[in-house]
Amino acid sequence: MQPTPTRDKDLARELLDVLIRAGLIFGLVIFCFEVFKPFLHLMLWSMILATTLYPLHRRLKSRLGNSDRRAATLIVLFAIAVILVPLYLIGISMTDSVQNALEVVKDGKFHIPPPDASVANWPIIGQRLYDYWVQGAADLIGLAEKFAPQLKGASLVVLSKLAGLGMGLLMFIVALIIAGVFMAYGENGHRSALQIATRISGPRRGPQIAHLCTATTRAVAQGVVGIAFIQMLLIGVGFAVMGIPGAGLLALAVLLLGIMQLPTSLITLPVIVFVFVTQGATLATIVFAIYVFLAGLSDNVLKPLLLGRGVDVPMPVVLLGALGGMVTGGIIGLFIGPVVLAVGYQLFWQWVEDQPQRDGTIEPTQT
Repeated sequence: MQPTPTRDKDLARELLDVLIRAGLIFGLVIFCFEVFKPFLHLMLWSMILATTLYPLHRRLKSRLGNSDRRAATLIVLFAIAVILVPLYLIGISMTDSVQNALEVVKDGKFHIPPPDASVANWPIIGQRLYDYWVQGAADLIGLAEKFAPQLKGASLVVLSKLAGLGMGLLMFIVALIIAGVFMAYGENGHRSALQIATRISGPRRGPQIAHLCTATTRAVAQGVVGIAFIQMLLIGVGFAVMGIPGAGLLALAVLLLGIMQLPTSLITLPVIVFVFVTQGATLATIVFAIYVFLAGLSDNVLKPLLLGRGVDVPMPVVLLGALGGMVTGGIIGLFIGPVVLAVGYQLFWQWVEDQPQRDGTIEPTQT
């Protein structure tokens, strides 16, 4: 049967209609994404927080007269207090340290001891370092004026990083508030997630996909990000109480090391040595050393309790997610990256393990 000209015209018209509809849909999706893009990291972090805290919300809900709003409000207020109080103490300690350093420099009490003659014999940088060291020991202000442009550039970089940290903290608090709204409407959100997963993967696989994403999000958020945050609070408070210079930045470094699954002893051990060198072996320094050392090892106790729940995610995936998230999204991306990459990792391997059987059906994944 030969196609007629009328049938060819109908097929061409249908194809043109399909292409026009697809183009309109594609353009609408791109436009919506561009509008939503500035809020993407914020909304992702809000959903991660809401998913992680929702079991706690359900427990509190039963004790507060089954009120979703009361439970969500209580969790948000408590979380903000837990974040702001230690950060306030760390900030006060940091401000006092900077002020004390400025007063020492202004009073002329700070002197750099002259270098040993052997420093000049160091390879490559020895002579230059020796000359600068001698000049700093004789005239520190003159040396600072000589390197004023470089110091100004470095100061601007440090200030920009601190401003970025402040913006990240503000976004974190805003994300907590939005997560509280999500938790207040948690039942509707759960049904919507199931509907979306079912629409994408079918009625059999949809609920499994939704459960896998939820379990992975909670496991990584609690077992990686949560543990790193707890360690930062414990160690940071110890640094602040002891009056360690730059306690806030050191606490932030502890958080970064914890998320990247590196030992916090890279920070705590040098600080303990610094305290003993500057203050001697007193009761306070011994107690501080024991406390900070145990706080740095707390992840060995917390990981089996928190990371063991849900699913197993390889640490290289978490490390790559933390580094990539920090590069693409700053301080908020540092939290989002491990969770998103872990979810993608689990979904990919579930797809790989769904092997077709001989009768054409899909073998269920054992998770």
